[in-house]
Amino acid sequence: MRMDTPREQAVKIFNAALKSADPYSAVAIHADAISSFYKDRHCSRLYVVGFGKASVPMARALTDGAGAIISGGIIIAPYGQKITGDEIGKIKVCEARHPLPDENGMKAAAGILSLLKDLDDRALVVCLISGGGSALLVSPCSGITLEEKQETTGLLLKAGASIHELNAVRKHLSDVKGGRLAMAAHPAHIISLILSDVIGDSLDVIASGPTSPDSTTYADALEVIKKYGIDEKVPVNVINVLNRGLQGIVAETPKEGNPVFEKVENTIIGGNKNAIEAARTEAVRLEFDATVISAEVQGEAADAGRWLAKKAIEIIKRRKGEAVAEGEKGPVCLVSGGETTVTVTGSGFGGRNTELALAYAMEIEGEKEITFLSAGTDGADGPTDAAGAIVDGNTVKRAKAMGIDPGQYLKNNDSYNFFKTTGDLFITGLTGTNVMDIQVALIL
Repeated sequence: MRMDTPREQAVKIFNAALKSADPYSAVAIHADAISSFYKDRHCSRLYVVGFGKASVPMARALTDGAGAIISGGIIIAPYGQKITGDEIGKIKVCEARHPLPDENGMKAAAGILSLLKDLDDRALVVCLISGGGSALLVSPCSGITLEEKQETTGLLLKAGASIHELNAVRKHLSDVKGGRLAMAAHPAHIISLILSDVIGDSLDVIASGPTSPDSTTYADALEVIKKYGIDEKVPVNVINVLNRGLQGIVAETPKEGNPVFEKVENTIIGGNKNAIEAARTEAVRLEFDATVISAEVQGEAADAGRWLAKKAIEIIKRRKGEAVAEGEKGPVCLVSGGETTVTVTGSGFGGRNTELALAYAMEIEGEKEITFLSAGTDGADGPTDAAGAIVDGNTVKRAKAMGIDPGQYLKNNDSYNFFKTTGDLFITGLTGTNVMDIQVALIL
């Protein structure tokens, strides 16, 4: 009987994490409670709005479980998600671009705002929110154009801004983010079911918190732009809007205690921590001594890759000495998760997971006991068609034998093309979910 290779085992562990983040199942278990809420509060209408990489399966689950009481709705998904057509029951499916917003996203957001206009307190709005929602639900505030918002987002992404920093800016350039969608639907009841794609599950950060009180300010948004030294590159109109907000000429985003949130229920229905635990459980089933080493992997992708690699190398060193721990004598699995960033200085092509994996591969060169996978649960690592990459102690050696210099590829932010050449890309296709990234290190 053929035994699975370490790479195949790593994929099995990753797939277990992916299964735990299934958006259909996560929403389905709430359908009965939503139906009961609708009846108990004597609601007269139920509208469904959604945005994010998981919005299609989330909408399908709600339609299957509570379709009889749904009056209508609109969801916005990334291109390529219209597997079943333009509608799911009474819910219209729109597609738009991610991570940079486009005209279709703006049109769909306008449709959502029109749907929520003039609702009374007998209306119930169910918001289905998942990662990617910030780019898909786009409604630039007065004074800036979509192109100016695209340019600003692109500059922040290239500079390596964290999701918290990026969204602090986006919330203050929008008519729907930072609690403003809740404001648009007020005084209707709102139930938001949220699949988290941010470290710490901060409600005001996930999809830029459209139904959550905003903890950031116009001052914070300006500080992010100054921090990355892009204030001379950001469109003048964007700076003008932020300065007008700072001066109080434009109203702040709604904060904690604002009456618009009195009838809002925000519920996290899944996230990275659940996925990490599912991966650990599967590793144990495969007879690894499994440990979660971090649920908050963040910062520069290459730095994170080196840090994670050193954790694995430390175990090998302990095995060779006398300080080996009891759980490190046999096969070990180190599981981690989070979301890193890449400050782009080169002209190459890649995403945070492939960059992290390349730095990891360089660190473990020659360590034949180690196999490592890093991938995005959404199946799309940045602008690429790969989820990430799988490497081992032989990856760099093979590359050098092919005449490839890994250091140059890393310096040029060209990790995708490095792994395309070595054959180590991990491609899953779009998964329909998004709970950040998962890393699996196997030490035999």
